[in-house]
Formats: sequence, C-alpha cells, structure tokens
Amino acid sequence: MILLDGPYVSDFLKDTIEKNKIQVVKTDFSTSVLKDKNVNFISENDAIEIFRTNPDPLLYTNSENSISWIERNLSFSDLPKKINYFKDKVKFRELLKPIFPDFFFQKVSFDKIDDFDITNCRFPFILKPAVGFFSIGVYRVDFADEWPKTVANIKAEIYQTRNDYPPEVVNAAELIIEQLIEGEEYAFDCYFNKNGKPVLFGVLHHVFSSGKDVSDRIYSSSKEIILNLKDKIEAFLLKISELADLKNMPLHIEIRVGMDGVIRPIEVNPLRFGGLCTTADLTWFSYGFNPYLYFFNQQKPNWFKILENKDDLIYSLILLDNNSGIAADEIKLFDYEKILADFQNPLHLRKVDFNILHIFGFLFTETKKDNIKELSDILYSDLRKYIIIK
Repeated sequence: MILLDGPYVSDFLKDTIEKNKIQVVKTDFSTSVLKDKNVNFISENDAIEIFRTNPDPLLYTNSENSISWIERNLSFSDLPKKINYFKDKVKFRELLKPIFPDFFFQKVSFDKIDDFDITNCRFPFILKPAVGFFSIGVYRVDFADEWPKTVANIKAEIYQTRNDYPPEVVNAAELIIEQLIEGEEYAFDCYFNKNGKPVLFGVLHHVFSSGKDVSDRIYSSSKEIILNLKDKIEAFLLKISELADLKNMPLHIEIRVGMDGVIRPIEVNPLRFGGLCTTADLTWFSYGFNPYLYFFNQQKPNWFKILENKDDLIYSLILLDNNSGIAADEIKLFDYEKILADFQNPLHLRKVDFNILHIFGFLFTETKKDNIKELSDILYSDLRKYIIIK
C-alpha cells in the first residue's frame, strides 16, 4: 500500500497508482490529490489491521510527512522504531557504532547552541538538525572562528522554515555535530525484500560547486557510476540490514566513498525514495523501469541489460533552488523556457509553487559526455538569468 502526504505528489506516481491499482490509504490528503483518478483506496482502519496481522507488509510513502500518521496509528508495530533508527541522526550514528566505532558525533540542544563549547570537537565537522530533510540547516565548520557565524545562520534558517514541515520531518530541537565524511558523495534508492536482501535502483553522484557547498543542485547518474559502485553498495546494504533487521523496506540513502574505497553513510531516509518524487521518477525517465512497481512486485533490475546502450550518456536531476540572493517577495516569474533552451536534451521539467516549496522546480536531463559543460554551467549558476523581477 501507499501512504501519501504533502507537500508534493508527481503526476508519474499518480499515474502509476491508478494504472496498477495500487492500494492507497484513504486520508484527506490522498483523496484530495487523487480526486481525478480511479484509485484503489483502503480505509485507515483496514490499513492498520493489515499491520496487526502481517509483520512486514509492503508500505511506501512519498513524503516524510507520513511519519506522523505511522507514529499515531502503528505504535503497536516495530515500524516506528525502525524509522527512528534512521530519521533521528543521533540514533543512526549509535546504530552504526559496530561498523564505525571511531566516528565522532555529539548531540547539542538548539536552545543551548549559543553556549556550546566546541573545544573538543573534531574539525572539520557538520552541524545539522538531528531530524532533518532536504539540506535544511546543514552547515560545514572548518575552523573555530567560523562557529559564531554558523550559529547565527542556522538559527535564522530554522526560524524561517520551522512552519514548513512537521516535527517528524524537520525538528531542530536537537542538533547533531558530526565529523566531516571525506570523499565523493552519492545517493541512491533501494529496498530490502521480504528476505532482507537489498535491491539497488541506480546510483547518483552528488556534485558540489566547492568544499563549502552543501546544496542539492545536481545529482548525476551514468553507466560508469552504477557499475563501479553496485557491488560495493550492495555489500554495505547487507550490513545495514543485519543491524536494523530490515524487510520490505524502501530507502533513500546518501553516502560518501573515501580514497580508501570505504563507504561511509551520511544519512538513510526510510520508507521512501528521493524526496518530492525526484530520484525514482528520474530512474523511469533515464533507465526505463518504474521503481515504485519494482518495489511492490519485488523485482530486481537487470543493470547489465539496462545499461547496454548508455556508454556516453549522463542523466541528471537538477534542483532549481533560489541561490540568487533575490528575496522571494521580489520575484515575479521564473523563465522555464529559457532554462530548457540551455540543455541538449531535457527529459522532464517539473514546475512547483515557489511560494510553497521555496524552489522553482526540478529538471531531468540527458547529457552526452562531450557536452558536460551544460552541467557545470548550471552547477555554478545563481539562476539570476532565469528570474524575472517584479
């Protein structure tokens, strides 16, 4: 079954639900967002009863906002505990201690952040909410003299966004300081089947514009990236499964791979793929298979066949965030046609309401390797050329 919640459900996911008669938990949100679809709804009470009689039912959520429903209605199951292994970043680091015993992390209360003594912290480190989403409130600190400015910045950002997400999704009451994980960053969707075995749905390279950049502007996938990391990631996922006893669980995971080749996890997001229906939809547009259906049908992609004719191609997810420095109330429009013209083969443009999500949208692209400049251009762009002022 699927448990839908805001702030966004893609047309692709809606069509997948309708065409394949996937059960959807009937809530006010799901009935509203699927009002024009012929949907196989299941009542909330029936959904709860399924969990009472089946220890590991297939459940997918498009949004972490759904976690509050799970905590209210499924507290008798072990699902809230397993979600909290990953959603609470402090508990996540504690879970991984058997694999990474020397990893430095420390919890700090938001209301005591001004008085926190960083003397014993290991530089460089990352400061972020213990419960977070979408790079909200994530800051890198290289030196002690950066701390006062970092504290001011995170407080301002948390105050600005505190009403945008429920506390189960973003909760800055507690922050975590953790050592910087060096290496190239990657993200991927996967699920654990009924036997606890991992199934990988591709790998995306998270590209940054600088060492200080913590934004989500570009994630890129290719045949080379997937085949180079597939076996290593699957071995890592087996260790996660052993620690958390995961079955029938979809996940979106962010990792870094160091110079030593070791995979070190940044975070694991339970019960969903990439936020705002991004990475799973990109997989469809890029590689032609539907991760939502593969999860519900317990299928595994044949990557060697899928990648046969993909040697010279890069598939990218581009976040059109407002890094222009232009205040939101000064922006009239975003010129989507202009940005489409700057790409060789745009696969899909997803417009969103800037006033609600504080981004302009997402762009999925196919780029030939000899035209990679289009990706570097958008990586470093402040998007001002596409913004129309009031």
